[in-house]
Amino acid sequence: MLMPLLKLLRKLGVSPNALTLLAVLLSLLIGWMFWNSSENNIYFLLVALGLLLRMMLNALDGMMARIYNLQSKVGEILNEVGDIISDVVIFFPLIVFEGLDIRLAIAFITLSVINEFCGVMAKIVSGDRRYDGPMGKSDRATLIGVICISAYFTSGIYDYVNYVIGASSFLVVISSFLRLKNALNKSN
Repeated sequence: MLMPLLKLLRKLGVSPNALTLLAVLLSLLIGWMFWNSSENNIYFLLVALGLLLRMMLNALDGMMARIYNLQSKVGEILNEVGDIISDVVIFFPLIVFEGLDIRLAIAFITLSVINEFCGVMAKIVSGDRRYDGPMGKSDRATLIGVICISAYFTSGIYDYVNYVIGASSFLVVISSFLRLKNALNKSN
């Protein structure tokens, strides 16, 4: 579905690294809106929309690099560091999210960074970047999007957010374990 957009962006001379940088800048805006969502409820919907756009940019930068043979070491570093910066900036407002225990928010943010690190470590061990789930980058973005949409329509999400983030954190741990386990299995 993204191919027509990918071709247009390439025709316009957009590089994969430019898309990665745009995703990081968008993440800063998403994080700002999420942080201020208690003051303006519409920000919840804009965060969800922004997360969808961010995931599209993340897919497009990788697709463009592979399809048009534009892969580079700088791009790989930019992509990995950009993803971690984006996750931290977007998830950081969870520490002030109504009803969410700050310890769960910090655990979720920390485990998300560790999860991405495990994916990168897998590449060092096995030669392949691992994206094993069940709670990878796209899943976490979807989760935050669903939480934001729920918060826009009902305050009922605040009664369940600790359970949702707690269970999701557990799933992030499983994802990290699977990434490392599968990397080790492949390297043997």
